[in-house]
Amino acid sequence: MLTITIPAKEGWDENTQEFVHTKEQTLCLEHSLVSLSKWEAKYHKSFIGEEKKSAEELLYYVQCMTITQNVDPKIYSLLGQEELEAINNYIQDSRTATWFNDRKNQMGAIAGKPKGETVTSELIYYWMVSFQIPFECQRWHLNRLLTLIRICKIKEQQSGKSGRMSKRDVLSQNAALNAARRSRMHTKG
Repeated sequence: MLTITIPAKEGWDENTQEFVHTKEQTLCLEHSLVSLSKWEAKYHKSFIGEEKKSAEELLYYVQCMTITQNVDPKIYSLLGQEELEAINNYIQDSRTATWFNDRKNQMGAIAGKPKGETVTSELIYYWMVSFQIPFECQRWHLNRLLTLIRICKIKEQQSGKSGRMSKRDVLSQNAALNAARRSRMHTKG
């Protein structure tokens, strides 16, 4: 988790075209699968990848990362360069002692995804289910979770498992995916 403090400021809000006055605000941020899911739910596209994000999309991701309750939405328009750099450094941090010889830094390399496959939050949830990673890990730093998934894939390949699941395992996996979706969407069916 990253904690940043935004000092009391007066600034210009581009969206509302008015001056904004805010009190000092401390934000606790979490770059996690949960944050990623929230962002993708709004923009209907993958957050992970090479596609450039607009300033609005990036600021919304910071909102999705925020676990502090009752934050004035105006505070995000007042983030300074120092705070944005701290957030970016936190997002880029591996948060693990694990490293790989190939030094691949692409998300797809983590779980051995086929070339051209888009990595979305649902695909990451699928990987979690496939490797029986507990859903509590959805709140881990995303890079740490993706590293764990990559390790699971490497260990699976080393053990010679074919990756084929029994019918029972497929049904169990589908039930877990459906439960995760219901939980994220706050629905019962």
